[in-house]
Amino acid sequence: MNVLVVNAGSSSLKVRLLDGDDRLTASLDLGEWAGAEETEELARFVGGLRRVDAVGHRIVHGGAEFRDPALLDPDVRRRIADLTELAPLHQPRGVAGIDAIARVLPETPAVACFDTAFHAGLPDAAATYALPREWNQKWGLRRYGFHGLSHAYAGRRAGELLDRQATTLRLVTCHLGAGASLAAVSDGRSMDTTMGFTPLAGLVMATRTGSVDPGLVLWLLQHAGLSTSHVSRALEFESGLAGLTGGSGDMREVLRGVADGRPESRLAFGVYTHRLRREIAAMTGSLGGLDALVFTGGVGEHSPDVRAAATADLAYLGVEVDETANRAATTDTDISASGAPVRTLVITSREDIEIARLTRAAIRRTRPGLQAGEPGGPSERGDPVDPVSP
Repeated sequence: MNVLVVNAGSSSLKVRLLDGDDRLTASLDLGEWAGAEETEELARFVGGLRRVDAVGHRIVHGGAEFRDPALLDPDVRRRIADLTELAPLHQPRGVAGIDAIARVLPETPAVACFDTAFHAGLPDAAATYALPREWNQKWGLRRYGFHGLSHAYAGRRAGELLDRQATTLRLVTCHLGAGASLAAVSDGRSMDTTMGFTPLAGLVMATRTGSVDPGLVLWLLQHAGLSTSHVSRALEFESGLAGLTGGSGDMREVLRGVADGRPESRLAFGVYTHRLRREIAAMTGSLGGLDALVFTGGVGEHSPDVRAAATADLAYLGVEVDETANRAATTDTDISASGAPVRTLVITSREDIEIARLTRAAIRRTRPGLQAGEPGGPSERGDPVDPVSP
């Protein structure tokens, strides 16, 4: 089953066509994509693909009702759009991606795959906020967690690299990019995670603050004369590494500042890695131990400095990294020191493979008789476009 994977970000769109063996056969990246208007380049790309059997969409927030991938229809699309207030940056663009592809492939079955679904089965003790019970019940307040597609793939891939069933492993998976989160994974299930009701919680990120004392936020609103919209924007776009350095929040920029001896960069890097080490250790408390630590995402995959700093003081957990292997790591590799009881892995994030896997499973489950050429089934059209490097 060839799956077209559509990953709509807050300002960009990534489209990948994977064949039945998860080989990338074509791709398109739109670095600036507002989501609302027609995009001729996207329509031309998708319309030129020879065979698309199914479409899988990454949707950031599934709320309380979407705990599994969902076959898209008008009602499901509406319910996804109704969750916009929980993810105002991403949800509208996810819906726009659904609409844009449906215009080009109106008869091809499509599936929504939710970033929150992997964490939907969190134990009640991990998911529940200690707020008034009526609040939690009335407004569905709970820890939703995010980056679930990345965490799920990293966990399964870790099992392959270690030649063990993922269901036998206790893992802490570190998705480190502009957004960042950890997950405690046991028996292939999410047991805890650092993001919460929104993606603001947890680790220090590029422009997001991560967890702060809620009393501090209340103080800013009540005593500093700041409006709700001002504080909201600052927490989302003007905090994190960007806020501490006055820069963009890009980790590469921070590391250049560290190399140049800039005190604000050194502080930012220290705050970032302190929080990261602390939360890695905290995740192990939800697992009762640790078999492997996994780094993925843009920063996790490409920054040996972050990996070294994050693991430097974790020897008491059994985490020790080989400096040479860490510096040389490129993709899907073990960087553990010889004899370390806990393995440390670097894994390339492949949300597209996870989305394709979930899409195939959802279609086979809900429409088992669907065959090529049937109404609403896969079709072959035109000649394949030349693959574009991802």
